[in-house]
Amino acid sequence: MTLLQKRRAALGSLFFLAGICFASWASRIPDIQAKFELSESQLGTLLLGLPIGSLIALPLAGWLVHKFGSKLVIMISGLGYMMFLPLIGFSFSLWMLVPVIVTFGMIGNLMNISLNTQALAIEDMYGRSILASFHGLWSLAGFAGAGVGGIMIYLDVLPRIHYLFIAGIVLLIIIVSPRFLVKEQGAKGSGGLVLKKPDNLLLRIGGIAFLGMLSEGCMFDWSGVYFKKVVTIDANLASLGYVAFMGAMASGRFVADRLNNRFGRLMILRGSGVLIFSGLILSVVFPSAVPAVLGFLLVGLGVAAIIPVSYSIAGRSKQYSAGVALAMVSTISFFGFLVGPPLIGFIAEVSSLKASFVLIAVAGLGITLLTSIRMDVFDDAV
Repeated sequence: MTLLQKRRAALGSLFFLAGICFASWASRIPDIQAKFELSESQLGTLLLGLPIGSLIALPLAGWLVHKFGSKLVIMISGLGYMMFLPLIGFSFSLWMLVPVIVTFGMIGNLMNISLNTQALAIEDMYGRSILASFHGLWSLAGFAGAGVGGIMIYLDVLPRIHYLFIAGIVLLIIIVSPRFLVKEQGAKGSGGLVLKKPDNLLLRIGGIAFLGMLSEGCMFDWSGVYFKKVVTIDANLASLGYVAFMGAMASGRFVADRLNNRFGRLMILRGSGVLIFSGLILSVVFPSAVPAVLGFLLVGLGVAAIIPVSYSIAGRSKQYSAGVALAMVSTISFFGFLVGPPLIGFIAEVSSLKASFVLIAVAGLGITLLTSIRMDVFDDAV
C-alpha cells in the first residue's frame, strides 16, 4: 500500500470505531428502557442527553480542530469513547446515566468534526470525491454493531459486558491508526469559536443536514421500539428494522461518491428526500414485517448521502476553515438530534408512533424542497 492508501485505511478504521460505538449504544436502548422502567416520553427525555452533549461540544469542536489539528482531537475522542461507552452499562441510576450520556454525546461530536476535517484533507490529496465512502464505513460499523448487539441480546449478555467488549476493539484501533493520519498545517479561512453567523450557503446546508439528522435520529433511536410495538414482531427480532436501515445506509454511501460525480450533489440530495418520505410512509401504511423492512431500507438509502454531501459542500466554504464550517453545519443539523428523539416520544405519548413517523416523512420532502429553490446559493460549492 502507498502512504496515501494507508492514510485512507487508517482513517476508515477510525470512522468504523465511531460507528460501532454509537451503534452499540443504540442497539441496547430497549434494554436501558427496561432496566430503568421508562415510558416512551421518559425515554425520549433521556435521549436528549446525547444531542445536548453534542451541542455543548460544538462551539469548541471547530476551534480545537483549527488550533490543534484534527489528528490530536481524533486521538483524544477515541480514548474518550473507550472510557465512557462502558460507563453507560455500569450506570446504576439515572443520576449517573444522564451525565454519562451527555459526555458520550460531547465525545461523539468532537470525533465527528475531527474525522470529517481529516477526511476532507485526504479527499483533496486524492483529487476526487471519497468522503461518502468514509461515512459508508461508519454505517457499516453501525450495521456490524447492531448485529453484535442482536447476538448479545439473544445470549442475554448484559450491556456493560457488551460495551467492555467494544471498548477493547476501540483500544486496538487507537493504538494502530493515528500514526498514519495527516497533520494539517496552515488551516485556511477564519477560525475561532463557532459563535458567529454562518453565511447563506452554510445556513442552507445546515437546514438540509438538520432534516437529514432528524430522519437518522428517528431511525437510530426508535427503530427497535417501532418494530416491537407497532409491527409487533418477535422480541428477538426487534432490531431487524434497525439492521435493515443501517445496511441500506452503508450500501448507499459506498456508491454515493460515484453517483455524486455522475449526477451532481444537488440531484442526489433531492432524490434522498423522496426516498425518506416514501420509505416512512410505506412502513406506516403497511405496518407488517415485510413492507416495514422494505420501508426502512428505502429510508436508509435516502439518508445515506445527505450528511457526507452536506459536509463536502460545507468543507469547501471560502469564508471559514473546514473544521469551523463543519462545526457550524453540525451546530444547525444536530438540533435534528436534539428535537427528533423527544418529539417522537411526545407525539407517540399523545397519539401514536405512526403519527410520529409521518412527521419525519414530511421532513424528507423538506430536503427535496431546500435543494430545489434559490439555486444560486450553491453556485460556488457544487
